[in-house]
Amino acid sequence: MPDNPSGNLPGDPEDPDHSRDDSSGGSGQNPFAGTPFEQIFSAFGGGAGGEGMAGMFGGQGGQMPDLNALLGQVQSLMTPYDGPVNWTLANDIARKSVAQQPDPTPGRPDRDRVADSVRLADHWLDAVTPLASGVTVGAAWSRAEWVEQTAEVWKRLVEPVAEHVNGAVNGALGDQMPEEARAMAGPLMGMLGKLGGTMFGSQVGQALGGLAGEVLTASDIGLPLGPAGQAALVTTNVAAFAEGLDVSEDDVVLYLALRECAHQRLFAQVPWLRQHLLSAVEEYGRGMRIDVSGIESKLQGLDPTNLAGMQEAMEGGLFEPEQTPAQKTALAKLETTLALVEGWVDEVVGQATETRMPAASKLHEAVRRRRAAGGPAEQTFAALVGLELRPRRLRDASTLWGSLRSRQGQDARDAVWAHPDLLPTAADLDDPLVFRADLEQPAELSDDDFDSELGRLLSGELPDAPDEREDGGDGTDQGPGAG
Repeated sequence: MPDNPSGNLPGDPEDPDHSRDDSSGGSGQNPFAGTPFEQIFSAFGGGAGGEGMAGMFGGQGGQMPDLNALLGQVQSLMTPYDGPVNWTLANDIARKSVAQQPDPTPGRPDRDRVADSVRLADHWLDAVTPLASGVTVGAAWSRAEWVEQTAEVWKRLVEPVAEHVNGAVNGALGDQMPEEARAMAGPLMGMLGKLGGTMFGSQVGQALGGLAGEVLTASDIGLPLGPAGQAALVTTNVAAFAEGLDVSEDDVVLYLALRECAHQRLFAQVPWLRQHLLSAVEEYGRGMRIDVSGIESKLQGLDPTNLAGMQEAMEGGLFEPEQTPAQKTALAKLETTLALVEGWVDEVVGQATETRMPAASKLHEAVRRRRAAGGPAEQTFAALVGLELRPRRLRDASTLWGSLRSRQGQDARDAVWAHPDLLPTAADLDDPLVFRADLEQPAELSDDDFDSELGRLLSGELPDAPDEREDGGDGTDQGPGAG
């Protein structure tokens, strides 16, 4: 064994006799020098005494360890999953978050009350909109059931964003590497992509767990999250919401059932609306761009042996997206449509309760204040995906629908939903009282007015209407069957 009384390893900065020659091409050379992977490679070599990943996996004195062994160990820390987000992890975290507070499964009394309220709500709505009911069942959910029942839609909302973030990160890192380093970096980039999906899963799970503790119904945030036809109330949250109001809990349940049934009716009878909303979120994800310089600076300072530190950096905005013009367009489209959906729900529920529920105005304001303020979970999700889950122009949209009904009737109001091109735009919300003013219908005549005008016509006071009969010019009917 060579004499090494100092105990220093070759390449140790404290060893004046064995300084590493990075230009020699030997085993101590870092092929990722000058790239974001430089810090990761250095950690493989470890410090004095073979510490760090090199020591953990048998690397000797600054030599590159067995990457297969390294990746095997790292991957064992992560649950296998497909796609850009670890949804198994997200679901586990959301369920654990929900379990931190009491979350009883709704009993028979709660289920019966929700079912009865949904039936009554649907009956009231029949009188104020030509759109038919979209409800097949009234359901009472626990918070955990909300997590499970809405999972499929959340995948559609989150995965476009996560996929483009991960792709942008890998592309940014690959562009910064020398050609000779890219082949060696392949396994590391794959690991980083999986780590990013795990971090996304962690953040999504936290956000959904928080939302589960706040939402009142399946459609509470204006998006069709639950299964089609299920008008669902999260009973534990509804009870907590009712505690702060000077209104009976039965009235609260009925009012929220009205809102949920109105959402279900709109999504069921406007077949393009669900896809219209979800595609706006997907368009937002497709336009994702990443601040490459910010990623590089943060990656270079990370210690890859400290997984907690890497997670903290990611949660602190490592992959924070920049908003592009395409994203701003998609976001404006989504916010406008959300405002129109929620404004229409406000309008028809207001009609349905106008003479039947004295507490409706108080509940209306309570719901509106709650939506306008937003909760911590909504803010978390907005930071993660970049989307606000509440409409910004709800009052303008409510005013627009109410004005249109008062001028042209509820049939004309709801006919606007026949096609997305007929929907009000953001510019229409700027002046909601004049939407479709150029299509005003003539005033309807009362029975007395009709009789009066008919009498004037017959007496010769009004010019004759064009004669549309098929005759021979002498008043003799020459139509089919004439003799």
